[in-house]
Amino acid sequence: MNYRHAFHAGNFADVVKHAVLARIVEYLKRKDKAFRVIDTHAGIGLYDLSSQEAQRTGEWREGIGRLMTSTLDAESANLLSPLLEVVRAVNQPGALTCYPGSPTIVRHLLRRQDRLTAIELHEADAAQLAARFVGDFQVRTIHLDGWLALGAHLPPKEKRGLVLVDPPFEQEGEFGRMIERLRTAYRRWPGGIYALWYPIKDRQAVAGFRRGLAESGIGDMIDIVFEKRPPSPEPRLDGTGMIVVNPPYVLEEEVRRILSALTPILTETRGGEIAVTRLVGE
Repeated sequence: MNYRHAFHAGNFADVVKHAVLARIVEYLKRKDKAFRVIDTHAGIGLYDLSSQEAQRTGEWREGIGRLMTSTLDAESANLLSPLLEVVRAVNQPGALTCYPGSPTIVRHLLRRQDRLTAIELHEADAAQLAARFVGDFQVRTIHLDGWLALGAHLPPKEKRGLVLVDPPFEQEGEFGRMIERLRTAYRRWPGGIYALWYPIKDRQAVAGFRRGLAESGIGDMIDIVFEKRPPSPEPRLDGTGMIVVNPPYVLEEEVRRILSALTPILTETRGGEIAVTRLVGE
């Protein structure tokens, strides 16, 4: 594994992905009963935007950098406020030097009764993740291949919650692996919410992934698409996608509003497709 999210933290894909993540967590908080979030590819939890890696690509400047300096209408500001609240919490007032990864976002939003399981395979990253949450009784960090968690760690004892699957897509066959492991997870916990991130880069692979999901036998599934630009002539990260299984009933409308608000902020002059579509009915 040579993928390091430090090069890409805070980019447009992170902004969209984490905005959706925050909305799902906020929905789960509507009931008093405890829930658990399982983050299968958690990373280190917090990223230094002044680091050599982040400065080399500068991707965060066209992602969270733009969002933090933009003016939003009241409705969009309210929907994005959970994510923006966490970003502000990990930075000094008026500064943007850090970006929170998914475990930090989730942990900030949890109530006292809720729990987070954060899993990371990369040895050095797993050590940093564990150090970040040491002594936090609401967070369990595990040094493990996150794909294995989709079998062994389900269902959680809370019987409510979310599984976030955000793999690095550095190995062959990640799309197929995601479908296979989702089937396994769904058999063990059909009532859980699953959010699966994927890159829009290889258009043929993405189309096959969507077909495979639609034919998987898993019900109630939406596909969230945000493209920064139209298809590039050579493979390039043109967009970001997220599959949500068992989506909260309010999510489709909330995400449509969020994507509309983010379009003028994060897209290039000629943006690509922005859509929330249902792959499989309820």
